[in-house]
Amino acid sequence: MAQARVVELRLVTADGPRPAKPGATDRIVAAVVDAIVGHRLMPGTRLVEQKLADLFDVSRTIVRQALNQLSRDGLVVLESARGAFVASPSVREAREVFAVRIMLETAMVRALAHQIGAADIAALRDHLRAEQRAVSHDDVPQRTRLLADFHIVLARVLGNQVLVQQLQDLLNRSSLITLMYQTSLGASHSSDDHLRIVDALERRDARAAARLMERHLRQVERNLQLEPRGCDLAQALTPNPGKKS
Repeated sequence: MAQARVVELRLVTADGPRPAKPGATDRIVAAVVDAIVGHRLMPGTRLVEQKLADLFDVSRTIVRQALNQLSRDGLVVLESARGAFVASPSVREAREVFAVRIMLETAMVRALAHQIGAADIAALRDHLRAEQRAVSHDDVPQRTRLLADFHIVLARVLGNQVLVQQLQDLLNRSSLITLMYQTSLGASHSSDDHLRIVDALERRDARAAARLMERHLRQVERNLQLEPRGCDLAQALTPNPGKKS
């Protein structure tokens, strides 16, 4: 596991800490997920119960309920006698997440191509324009969110709420994976891929849309540093010949 770090989450409210309500657990879960997706919470970060309880003005029992839910979703690891930590996905899990995404999302766009309407295309193009603005302005948090949300927007257009939820869970886990393994955001390339997918959907070309989605996800996976780099001992221990001691 990555070295544990203690960070604080910010809860945006106009009136300061709020009393515990029936939705207090959901608020904590939503805040943690938002921080992970927004790349503010890194893998291995320790989530201290008392700090969360103070931040959200709730009991530690409520905090434990939220952490248990996040653990079931694969976003938090609970360790006996050590506490809760943001999950650190393994290479195997990373590959499995992308394999499932490819299966789901290629089928999704294939089905969508047969039923998408003009209003749906207009909504998708509005989203693409927002993506491109965030990319051009180098707004990392916003572009990260919008690039992920594109896939959720597709599922919502299809109208399958079960798929929306499953895809949201996978994208949350993908956020942790990219935090651990990405070598380059490739944001502009991803946005260009999204544009080509929407173009194929507008043509109602199901085969092209599925092919483009698969290529896009495989490229995102290739951009991750999932293969451990070997180390040549002799090379590692040999001083740089061009450097004078």
